[in-house]
Amino acid sequence: QVQLAESGGGLVQAGGSLRLSCAASGRTFSAYAMGWFRQVPGKERKFVAAINWSSGSTLYEDSVKGRFTISRDNAKNTVNLQMNILKPEDTAVYYCAASRSFGVPPMIGRYDYWGQGTQVTVSS
Repeated sequence: QVQLAESGGGLVQAGGSLRLSCAASGRTFSAYAMGWFRQVPGKERKFVAAINWSSGSTLYEDSVKGRFTISRDNAKNTVNLQMNILKPEDTAVYYCAASRSFGVPPMIGRYDYWGQGTQVTVSS
């Protein structure tokens, strides 16, 4: 099992920045990729970004390219999501997830472990 704990959510004005962190513990060697997803009430959970633990390869959803940056600290088993130029439509609960799949999968079904989520609210 891999346990994930997100932190760093909050309320920010449009144009501002937030940094989310995800600390992984447990059998972390079994996870090859880490991802961030987000969900608004009544909608499905959607892919935001992913990173491969070993290669550092990344993948982003189109609407966050150039604004969000995913990074990892292998020594601390932590994955971060730096979010800049935030927009009201970025408001959601953000979830960290770990995948036993190779590469940087964007599909939610490829992720095996999930954190509890952290709320991000962007005011206009």
